[in-house]
Amino acid sequence: MAYPFEAHEDFGLLKDADTPCPNLAPDFRCTIHEDLAKCGFGGCAAYSCAGAGQRVTQELFDGETWRDDPDLLTHMTHALRVLRPIHEALLVLQEAAALPLPKDLQDRCAELTRALCPENPASVWDFEEDSVQEALASLPDFVESLAPFARDGC
Repeated sequence: MAYPFEAHEDFGLLKDADTPCPNLAPDFRCTIHEDLAKCGFGGCAAYSCAGAGQRVTQELFDGETWRDDPDLLTHMTHALRVLRPIHEALLVLQEAAALPLPKDLQDRCAELTRALCPENPASVWDFEEDSVQEALASLPDFVESLAPFARDGC
């Protein structure tokens, strides 16, 4: 829904942002899921929202969807575009927490995780707060600092 497709080797059609894919069924399942690659939708097979879509729908919109209320469409897709990078960062931090890190880096990992998870978020604005966005922006430097502790071949 939220992201556009350009017709090329990963997507079999041109689709605008905030527009349902024509292969999206009424129950939100993909009607061609079993044949994505064969139908020219390898990009869909590789895509992951890292759990952000579920969080947007279940937590920020209390289970409502844009099909229930079409006025929610732009709000929900905006929320997904805000939360997806945060959820991807949380997956990276989860992997980092499993590394044998010195205490200062363990503490920084926990601090970043807390910063990316506002307490009792009520709307997407809680994730757009400066503290959350600053934590997200600092992730590349933190990841770079982990290089000496990452195992070879993993």
